[in-house]
Formats: sequence, structure tokens, C-alpha cells
Amino acid sequence: MENTHVIEDKKVSTRVLLASLIGSSIEWFDYFLYGTVAALIFNQLYFPAEDPTVGTMLAFMSFGLSFFIRPFGGIFFSHIGDKIGRKKTLVLTLALMGGATVLMGLLPTYQAIGIAAPILMVLLRLIQGLGIGGEWGGAMLLAVEYAPKDKRGLFGAVPQMGVTLGVLLATLALTVMTMLPEEDFMSWGWRVPFVGSALLVFLGLWIRKGIDETPAFKKNQQEGKVVAVPLFETLRTHKKEVLIAIGAKCVETGPFYIMFTFIMYYATQVLTFERSQVLNAVTIATLITTFLIPVMGALSDKIGRKTVYIGGVVLLMLYALPYFWMLNTGSVLWLNIATIIGLGIVWTPITAVLGTMFSEIFKSNVRYTGITLGYQIGAALAGGTAPMVALWLLKTFDNSYMPIVAYIIFMGVISLIAVWAAREYAGREMAG
Repeated sequence: MENTHVIEDKKVSTRVLLASLIGSSIEWFDYFLYGTVAALIFNQLYFPAEDPTVGTMLAFMSFGLSFFIRPFGGIFFSHIGDKIGRKKTLVLTLALMGGATVLMGLLPTYQAIGIAAPILMVLLRLIQGLGIGGEWGGAMLLAVEYAPKDKRGLFGAVPQMGVTLGVLLATLALTVMTMLPEEDFMSWGWRVPFVGSALLVFLGLWIRKGIDETPAFKKNQQEGKVVAVPLFETLRTHKKEVLIAIGAKCVETGPFYIMFTFIMYYATQVLTFERSQVLNAVTIATLITTFLIPVMGALSDKIGRKTVYIGGVVLLMLYALPYFWMLNTGSVLWLNIATIIGLGIVWTPITAVLGTMFSEIFKSNVRYTGITLGYQIGAALAGGTAPMVALWLLKTFDNSYMPIVAYIIFMGVISLIAVWAAREYAGREMAG
């Protein structure tokens, strides 16, 4: 009988982790597809300007706007997640994200419909932001709240793999499309991954509808601990934890979008790399990250979340200068080495433990709201602005990368201060 329960538990765990990973991967694929294309295509087709830098800045602004809508999506969907259930939220957010992405792929260009094109593109990007605002917290809690106490780091790392798998799918899709002649790629080739994402969304919805609510949410329902307005309760009882999460998110998100989105512009416009060379470097790096994330998550179960996280932050701060120095050699080999070390290795321990660390410091009846607020506000402040800030620093300081290096280090300092104030829960029961 005991063996039967163990087998059933393993089946449930596998199904839950698969649902968390696949759904998260699809949502981030949709989201990152825009981020990659913004620097390559949208500055010409949807945000044209006489000055190419202005067109790129407008494209980056549209990229950043969704980050500022993400906290509102997070508040709305986390309310549903803490009050009605994690599962319902995950189905809603996936459908919302998928619909917006497909419509992007069908949207006429500025040359075809004029000013309506950038307005509609920004509107669809905002809808994407609402969806992703609620998605991350649900995918994370689906994994963490089903996890055994001694494996929460590993389980919490799995939905974080969805982030890098999303990047991987987005860059791979565009790498394949860039093999087309330039004219075909610009006219219809870039649209294929956007429209094709509909198939992935249907797959994700089918998998997610087959899972049950998390044990923590069921327990809150049974014990009458579901709060009327989770947002108010979170702000009343967990202000410190929300601030810790916002601060800790800074170094995970800002440098990532510099090494993933801004680099597309910097390497091809300021330096002399080909678009495909940059995409290939990012693809290799994210493939390595995807394999290393669960390793780092499992390591945090043994030595602690804070130890793994702080080690990653210190390495990232030390690496900021060598990263840009390697890029500026102009060598394709050094471009690959710089990207693999930065995005593939140094950034990995930070992102691997972030979600688990956030989940552990909030009580279960406001956990969805708490982790979502911290994550999405941090992403808005440090992530959505990063490509714009980096571009502004570059132009203000005569194409010098040193101010961008200082900016990365500054974000690292903020996150180290934030995590210093957090409690360590590895191997212990979560808060509440």
C-alpha cells in the first residue's frame, strides 16, 4: 500500500512539474519573441523614425511598457489565485498571452495602416504584460506547494527553466526564420513564430486543465483561511517581504535584459556582428542555463538559497566589466564566450533560487499575491527599463560601456542589501 502511495505521489509530482514547465515555457516564448524582434524588426516596421536610434528607442519603450502593466496583471490574477485557485489563474493567463501573440503576428505594419499599427502593437504588448503578470506566480506555486520539504529548491527551479526555454524557443524560431532572404524575413518570415505559437498554447491549456489545486490552497479553503482581499492583507502583514522580493529581483532581471535584448542592438549596431551570430550565442547560452538551473536549485536544498543567490550576484558584479571587454574585441569566439559565461553560467544561480526564496517568505493565504507583487514590481523597475537605460547611457557617454557596467554593479548592490534581510528556509517549513 505504501509503495502504491509513493508511485501515485511521483506521478502527481511529475504531472505538476510538467504542467508548470510547459505552460511557463510557452508564456515566456510568447513574451521573449517580442523582446527579440523589437530590436531587429519592429524599429523598422512599427516604430519608424528618421533617426534609427529613435526608432530603436521607441521599440525598446514598447518592450518596457508591458513591464509596468505586469504588476496590475499580477494584482488581478493573484487575487484570483489566492481566493479562487492557482489552476484557474494559470488557464486564464495562458489563453490571454497566446491570443495577444497570435494577433501580433497578423498585425499590418506602419506602412500599411499608419499610426494605428504602433498603437495596436503597444496595446497587444500590454495584454501580454497582463498575462505574464499573473502567470509566473501561479507556475511557481504549482511547483513549490507540491514539493517535499527537502526538494523545494529543485521543484522551484523547474518553472524558472520555463523562462530560459522560452528564450531558447524564441531565438531558435527566429534563427530559422533569418535563414530566409532578407526581404522575405522582413515581410512575412518574422510573423511565423507569432502565429505558430497558437499550437503551443493549445498544448499548454490541455496539460494544465488536467491538474488539481495545490495542497496549500486546498488547506486554506478547508480551514477557512482564504482572505477577502489578498492585496490588502499582503500590504498589511508582509510589507517587508514584498520589499525584499522587489530588491532581490533587480539583479536577476536588469542584467538579463541587457545581455538578452540590449545586446541585439549593441552587438549589431555599435559593434560589427551579424544578427545571426548574436542569436546563435544567446541560443547556446540559454541552452546551458536550462540544464544548470535545476542543478543550482538542488544545490540550494543542500547549502541554502541565500548562499547560492549571493554567490551568483557577486560573480555577476565582478563579471560585468570582462563581459563588455570580450564583446568589444569584435571576435565571434569572444562573443560566444562572453554570452555563455554571462547568461549561461553566472546568471543561472540567481534565477534558479529566486522563485523558491520568494515563495518561502510569504504565508500561504497571501503567497500568490506576495511573490507576484515583489517579482513584477522588481521586473518593472529594473527589467523593463534596462534596455532603454543601457541605450541612453551608451549615447550619453559617447558609446562607452563603462556606465552600463556601473549600472549592473549598482543593481547587484541593491539585491545584496535586500537578500541580507531575508530569512533562510531551506530544509524548513515555509512561512506560515
